[in-house]
Amino acid sequence: MKQGRMLMNLLRNLLGHALTAALAVPLLPCLLHAQVDHERAQAYFQEAAELCEREAGQIWGVPLHGPMIVADVTTNSFASNQPVPEEARPKFLGYANTAAQWGDQRWSTFVWQMIPKDDADARARMMMHELFHRVQPQLGLLIKAMPGSNDHLDGLEGRFWMQLEWRALAKALAANRSQSLAAISDAMSFREARRQRFVGSAASEQASEINEGLAQYTGTKTAYSTREAVVADAIEQLNQAAMKETFVLTFAYATGAAYGLLLDEFSPGWTRHIKASDDVGQLLIQAAGIESLADPELAKLKYGGPDLWVAEQEREQQRLRRVAELRSRFVEGPVLALPRGKNAVFITLGVTPIPGAGTVYPSYRVSGRWGQIEADLVLVSTDGQTLTVPAPFDQDGETLSGAGWQATLNPGWALQPGQRQGDTVVFQVAQDP
Repeated sequence: MKQGRMLMNLLRNLLGHALTAALAVPLLPCLLHAQVDHERAQAYFQEAAELCEREAGQIWGVPLHGPMIVADVTTNSFASNQPVPEEARPKFLGYANTAAQWGDQRWSTFVWQMIPKDDADARARMMMHELFHRVQPQLGLLIKAMPGSNDHLDGLEGRFWMQLEWRALAKALAANRSQSLAAISDAMSFREARRQRFVGSAASEQASEINEGLAQYTGTKTAYSTREAVVADAIEQLNQAAMKETFVLTFAYATGAAYGLLLDEFSPGWTRHIKASDDVGQLLIQAAGIESLADPELAKLKYGGPDLWVAEQEREQQRLRRVAELRSRFVEGPVLALPRGKNAVFITLGVTPIPGAGTVYPSYRVSGRWGQIEADLVLVSTDGQTLTVPAPFDQDGETLSGAGWQATLNPGWALQPGQRQGDTVVFQVAQDP
């Protein structure tokens, strides 16, 4: 039941909270018993193999095809495109679309529930995205130590200038070469206006665009057989990106695909010399020969800036109310504090930064030396060292249960009062053997 509840919450967030109580009841048996269909999964693996064969290593100079596994956590079922290692299955299987080492190979992993069953193009993009992640380390294009968060993209000005950048990129993709140059200049002026307002944002955005943007570019470019279809999909991604609840963890998907395709036009072969330290926007400026950027205050008038500002002001008021409610629950009220864990999985919809405290993540699951926790919402401290969930809670042996969360402590770990009245801290009472 615990896994069922977590999956239901995950799916509710994935669908933008569109599952009402009335819908949840009849859908629940279907959603919670989604056994991996082996025949269907093998067909999906074959689709990916054919896309990799068509791509033939042209983009990055290495084959994209490799070990793949799809899993469902509620039924503990899975399917793979080759025999799995004898080592224990990684705990994140069935919880995250990612790429990770298992045995002596790096695998692309997929959540069965998240694979688009009725949209072959979206399915192709997703699978090729994760297959790129599989080879990303060997290309030297994976930034492990992020230089900061992108919390500024949840606030008024960060969102405003990001959406203007997306609108200009969409225009650049759809335009002829001369019009495209003007739109690129606009996009980059919006990009610089945003980054000048937030110290450190250039580095944190750049890292996300390398880590996720290049993967999404690869997925988009390889999912279609024609340039027209690829560009149309990239433009649609830019349009859809603005509808996301938050941009903090998702912005790089849209920008990555757009900048990658524009670089294809102005700098063919750019994928063979890009470095992890490069900024795709700066690469495009150089490739397009743009010597000066547009005035962002004037350029924004061409992209509906005034109306967008009004809409974002309304959204900002809603965000502030949401942050205040979360601050009351996770910062000001009594809490349980746990050490950080490893291999955390969560969903991106609904991620909410709390300034000065950290970031709240939905449908969060993680394990550590101290044990494991599954929660509807978890606050991860700004330094990433502490996990916080609301108190009070019940304790039954090593199991702790609070409102929307459940944790299990490993032997050698216990509870003690925190510095504030009502707080509780998980601490180690004995060293690991």
